[in-house]
Amino acid sequence: MPRQDIEFKTSDHVTLRGWLYTPEGHDGGKLPAIVLAHGFSALKEFDLDAFAEYFVSKLPIAALVYDNRGFGDSDQKDGEPRLEIVPYLQISDYSDAITYVSQRPEVDPDRIAIWGSSYSGGHVLYVGAVDRRVKAVLSQAPLVSGWENFHRLVRPDFEVGFNAIFAADRIARSQGKEPGFVPVVDADPLKPSALPTPDSHQFFSSWEAKSKWENKITVRTIELFRGYEPQQLIERISPTPLLMTVARDDVLTPADLALAAYARAREPKQLQLLPAGHFDAYTGSFFERNAGTQAEFLRKWIINTAYISGPPMEEAKATKARENYAIEGLPVDANDAYEGDTSNDSWGK
Repeated sequence: MPRQDIEFKTSDHVTLRGWLYTPEGHDGGKLPAIVLAHGFSALKEFDLDAFAEYFVSKLPIAALVYDNRGFGDSDQKDGEPRLEIVPYLQISDYSDAITYVSQRPEVDPDRIAIWGSSYSGGHVLYVGAVDRRVKAVLSQAPLVSGWENFHRLVRPDFEVGFNAIFAADRIARSQGKEPGFVPVVDADPLKPSALPTPDSHQFFSSWEAKSKWENKITVRTIELFRGYEPQQLIERISPTPLLMTVARDDVLTPADLALAAYARAREPKQLQLLPAGHFDAYTGSFFERNAGTQAEFLRKWIINTAYISGPPMEEAKATKARENYAIEGLPVDANDAYEGDTSNDSWGK
């Protein structure tokens, strides 16, 4: 299928680079689009291409995939280090990606979805709440609470050391010195790392030799991770449809935290619960099941129905309903009601 190398500028003038996928044989009409970015330190090559290719092969949709700032092919802001994650900058970059793709001649700017996984699975919860251009949110194995997650992952005796490292790094950077770094993963669980789980080490080390990925992250990244609470606006995503995919056996972004956040989200929402670990949804036997559910969610909300549930409507009626929806902020469909999420939940069946 056609794939173009693309680049776009963020609101603070950083160049981000990625790929734009369009369906084979696309006739030039306006397509809905989905924007995908990866999670904590991961690059677009880490199976995001598989999701984009799946969606574009199954649906009449365009897919924009890009590297986060300071990672992979994307630039960092002048004077700022690479390999540093500032979550609210990555959130802003999602909105800038939406701005870019909405101006593409292939894309219908009124039908844009966002997709994120792990750390970016938290980002899309926030973006979906504050950026009303988003018409569907797909959040996979999301980080929902940095504070809770940090204290699940980090041993209590390591936390004291991290606090000292955070303080020393702040002093060093204030004096113009280079930032401190810590490993993203380490084979030895007795050594501090950002993601201290065996499956994290297995996943990232498998990519290290065949990509631009580097096994380090700034100390500031960990401090910002601890204070990041993307779940704080989850109730505000509604009336934008939300699909949350939760891995039941996830030890990196624990399932109970994600499920508690999902319970607070309002309709329309759908839960996909996979009997799997954090990284299992990217490849292997769970990929087809996971991506298939996500594709059907996209089909329902931004392909067939133009954000209106029920049978496909003539374009004039659909456009009028979208206009009313945007003005009044009300859930609008052919029957003036959304379908509930109960029948849509996938409880590991």
